[in-house]
Amino acid sequence: MLIEQIYTGCLSQGAYYVESKGEAILIDPLREVKPYLDRAARDGSVFKYIFETHFHADFVSGHLTLSKVTGAPVVFGPQAETEFDALIAEDGQEFGVGDFTIVVLHTPGHTIESCCYLLRDHKGKDIALFTGDTLFIGDVGRPDLAQRHSASAADLAEILYDSIRTKIMPLDDDVLIYPAHGAGSACGKNMRTETVDSLGNQKKTNYALRSNMSRSEFVKEVTEGLLPPPNYFPINILLNKTGYEDVSEVLQRANRSLPVDDFEALSNQIDALILDVRHQDDFATAHIPQSIFIGLDGSFAPWVGALITDVNQTILLVCPEGREEEAITRLSRIGFDQTIGFLEGGFSAWKSSGKVYDTVNRSTAEHMVDTLCSDNSVLFDVRNENEYNTDHVRGANHKPLNYLNDYLDDFPTNKSFYIHCAGGYRSMMAASLLKKRGIHNLIDVKGGFTALKKTNILMTKFICPSKLKS
Repeated sequence: MLIEQIYTGCLSQGAYYVESKGEAILIDPLREVKPYLDRAARDGSVFKYIFETHFHADFVSGHLTLSKVTGAPVVFGPQAETEFDALIAEDGQEFGVGDFTIVVLHTPGHTIESCCYLLRDHKGKDIALFTGDTLFIGDVGRPDLAQRHSASAADLAEILYDSIRTKIMPLDDDVLIYPAHGAGSACGKNMRTETVDSLGNQKKTNYALRSNMSRSEFVKEVTEGLLPPPNYFPINILLNKTGYEDVSEVLQRANRSLPVDDFEALSNQIDALILDVRHQDDFATAHIPQSIFIGLDGSFAPWVGALITDVNQTILLVCPEGREEEAITRLSRIGFDQTIGFLEGGFSAWKSSGKVYDTVNRSTAEHMVDTLCSDNSVLFDVRNENEYNTDHVRGANHKPLNYLNDYLDDFPTNKSFYIHCAGGYRSMMAASLLKKRGIHNLIDVKGGFTALKKTNILMTKFICPSKLKS
């Protein structure tokens, strides 16, 4: 028996391929299914079932496409309602595959239909539990993502408390826990970077699995500090329930090379967003005016979902040459299917044609420290709340990137100001958003907080360097 975690870092998402004696299953697949088909082909195996732990909110799953190609049925847990043919399993139902058995454990709480899949070997021993978003490494699933359900987050947290204690915690400590997500996902709040662990270790280290934890304590700790989910989550849930366009059709429509003049004309004719996915340093040096930066070499898809509020937004791409299909595919993973083409020859073609371009003012950390006191400039920190609370420059204005649009009136328009994140990726996104909204008097701190910590600025208590010397 083979268990393989197929992890996608951009989404902090784990799909699972399990194979035995020429039969295989796939749990929680991504929208593009070719890697899974290739994996089974290498083993000479056929897919017998496609299991979904719940209706995912943070990505469009590949269950329908994979089922269409392979003929394997899609399996959901109890209370799932779909607009396509699916096998709605009963709690405790067993599915034989090769030498192993999959047992359905209905574990509502994250959503009503959420379930875990328990893998037993040919001797009947429990080997692994595929927990979806019910149980993460270090956390449990947030209970506020269920759609079209009258239960409150607190109500669902109570249900989740019972699910974990009656279905998961009684299992043997050596059972391996394979969750659907790791650190970086918006489906939880305290996930660790590890992507697999034993149940026994989770009982020792996961706050939500404390043996003496009361129901009220669980509800309070699980629900407090939850940030609003990204706008695209409900759309993804709907697509996963009702169906979606095959990703090959999205690629066929979107993978279109547009010469500079055609690209410019199209961007002027329709309400298209120009999305620049190059490296932040390249964007800072030169970019198309009014374009938005979200780099491929980072948490690309989640930031697209957080910053582009309309999943049906028409998009034109500026890509590093050779990465156009990658950008289109990664957009489609979260339901952004309205890409209509990319700039032929990349940004160098735009610049070579003599078209107008813009830049982002940047400063070294050392220069910012030297000038922040002398010219009464203002500093904005766009990192998340946990990062800011852990350590920050005293006096810095905290405006998290996720909610930057809510703070536009807080940025000065009559003088320059500095912005920074941890390393420069997020602050460049913030710079592009501000510039698109007509705020150009910003200066990005190159290297972000990491670079600032190497200067003689005092974190959490800002004192001018000149005063330090005296």
